[in-house]
Amino acid sequence: MTPRSRVGLAALIILVGASGLLFLAPVRQFLFGPPTGPQQIVVSGNIEAHQSVLSFTQVQAPIVYLPFDEGKYVQADTVLARVDDRFYRRQLEIDRANLAVASKQVAVDTSNLAAAQNTVVSDRFDLAEKKRDFARDKAQIKSGAVSRQAYDLAFTAAAQASAALARDQALVRVARDNISLARANLAAAEAKMKLDEVTLSYTTLRAPFSGVLAIREAELGELAGPGVAIFTLDDLDHVWLRAYVNETNLGQVRLGEPVAVTTDTYPGKIYHGRIGFISSQAEFTPKTVQTHAERVTLVYRIRIDIDNPTHELLPGMPADATIALLPPGK
Repeated sequence: MTPRSRVGLAALIILVGASGLLFLAPVRQFLFGPPTGPQQIVVSGNIEAHQSVLSFTQVQAPIVYLPFDEGKYVQADTVLARVDDRFYRRQLEIDRANLAVASKQVAVDTSNLAAAQNTVVSDRFDLAEKKRDFARDKAQIKSGAVSRQAYDLAFTAAAQASAALARDQALVRVARDNISLARANLAAAEAKMKLDEVTLSYTTLRAPFSGVLAIREAELGELAGPGVAIFTLDDLDHVWLRAYVNETNLGQVRLGEPVAVTTDTYPGKIYHGRIGFISSQAEFTPKTVQTHAERVTLVYRIRIDIDNPTHELLPGMPADATIALLPPGK
């Protein structure tokens, strides 16, 4: 076969193959419908939960009560630990004594004010009498009915009565100021006692929410203080999966959409979840992805809230989530 014949035969084969493809495409579309993209995507991530590192605040003392070990499920407000509170109780006793003294001082100053006010009333009557005596002697001195000495004594007595009234009126003002000061001291004593009551309450460590004690970091007799971790508490009633959705699929997922979650730990078991959050900002694919092509792809972070009534899902556990893609624009 000549070279020209071989070229012609190759061209004929290509033409026949192309005709066959053109013929098969309508047949395939008739039998199976138009080609479609993926109807769901699978995203992967790790289970996360609210974790709280618990420690004593505002107090420093040895631990005297520590009943629970790691792995124990506790209800909210359960007492997890106590420290030696004798110092703080004694301080509270001192506060109560100071409060009683301040209260008595208010009562004493109130009595002093009443006494000073009664003295002023007496002074006014005395001054009125002395003024009448002086006026009478002044009218009679011209006729010689009273002596000059009696006149001078009446004048002096009236002046002394006026001065006594002014002095006792000033004492009334002082008594009122003393009451204001005593009441301020009483309020300060009450505030100090309430503050120390709060401080005493800090000697007891309680669970802020129901959860599982994931880590116990202290022992009986250890010195506890601010920032010294005692327990790490996990809220296993509310767990979620952090995952990422490609930018091309973002328009096909919705908040509240149901999601099926599976784990390698419990193969074949499906956990029910829902999309609880979709980030409004794009990110690069997490750096754990090794290929450059995937690393530069923009993704959006989502959070899938998962029902976990049996507390099987634990923080850090890898999981996969199957998300049904909605038609674009719906």
